[in-house]
Amino acid sequence: MTAIDIERLSKVYGNKIAVNDLTIKFEAGQIVALLGENGAGKSTLLNMMAGFLAPTTGKIMVNGDDLALKPEKVKSQIGFLPEGSPLYDDMKVGVFLSYMADLKSVNRNNVAEVIKLANLDEVKDCKIETLSKGYRRRTGFAVSLLNNPQILLLDEPTDGLDPNQKTHLLNLIRNMGKEKIIIISTHLLDEVQMIADRIMIMHKGEIKADGSFAAIMEQNKTTSLDEAFVKLTR
Repeated sequence: MTAIDIERLSKVYGNKIAVNDLTIKFEAGQIVALLGENGAGKSTLLNMMAGFLAPTTGKIMVNGDDLALKPEKVKSQIGFLPEGSPLYDDMKVGVFLSYMADLKSVNRNNVAEVIKLANLDEVKDCKIETLSKGYRRRTGFAVSLLNNPQILLLDEPTDGLDPNQKTHLLNLIRNMGKEKIIIISTHLLDEVQMIADRIMIMHKGEIKADGSFAAIMEQNKTTSLDEAFVKLTR
């Protein structure tokens, strides 16, 4: 079973501690919602887990392999949708995905599958520069799926999506979460209650709550996630 072990992980920028001494374990079959205010450390944590950012201290282990020591092996198991996913505007969607498949050294046959999963059929021959924000976001999501990863790290995945697109993506994530580790950074509390098995609330680089919706309500003596979030982050 796929597992991630984070041990004493920190990231410091000058005098600012973005992530502070985190020890966390994730296992397959979980959809984890990572909540927090802007600047709480959510994106920094995901970027370190994806291998895009080196930690100041601590380590990230995936199935027993240290990300710092075996980056290629570990990254091959991870799909990452960063905030503001970089795209090449002058490329057509299908061509761009084929290019990214080549960069990731995965079979180009995967491209047709991710186009279908991300509902991109009607724009696959369109240049990325002509796409709406929602379609651009879905193109970035398709990139994260190209290597059929066992771990998906999604930073604000529904940003810019209309209600129908959002429902489709959340249903897709829910189905994928039965077998994968999926970690979603978001500030949309209603989405969290729809799909998350586990909720983590970050504040100033630390985890202030970690558990099911019901457990967090009970621990904080609140009746809504909004109340718990405010109580833990004020």
